[in-house]
Amino acid sequence: MQATEITRRTTAERRRDTLERLSSERDMWVSTAHPDHGPHQVPLWFLWDGQAVWMCTGANSATARNVREEPRVRLALPDAFDVVLLQGAATYYSAQEVPQEAADAFAGKFGWDPRTEEAPFLYLCVTPQVVRAWRGVPELRGRVVMRDGSWVGQRAV
Repeated sequence: MQATEITRRTTAERRRDTLERLSSERDMWVSTAHPDHGPHQVPLWFLWDGQAVWMCTGANSATARNVREEPRVRLALPDAFDVVLLQGAATYYSAQEVPQEAADAFAGKFGWDPRTEEAPFLYLCVTPQVVRAWRGVPELRGRVVMRDGSWVGQRAV
């Protein structure tokens, strides 16, 4: 394997690249934990609505059970070089309670509507509070691009 030179991005460039990936990618690793059963990690399809990540899982899955007990989650895009990690608390909605706009957008992105399934599904919504983004060692410093729900370096409006 040949190493390549990494050009350190500015915070604004990292934020831009992170938002582009959240808007265009399909899969995300979801890490949850249960007080009695410990950590659990699965890949799920996701939708970024510009503010939050929406996912869907079986209502009786380990992920759903964990979120009901402990809403704090970590999310990761599936790339070990161009890392994007999100952290926040999940809220959950049954297929009957989910906001229609979010469910319609999810169905539109994936061509699959969990609301029409016979088995029950749970929609998870995570508004990130912390986002970290980096490419290799040169970008480890300054990898936090969102803190306390606000993008770092972005002026308040």
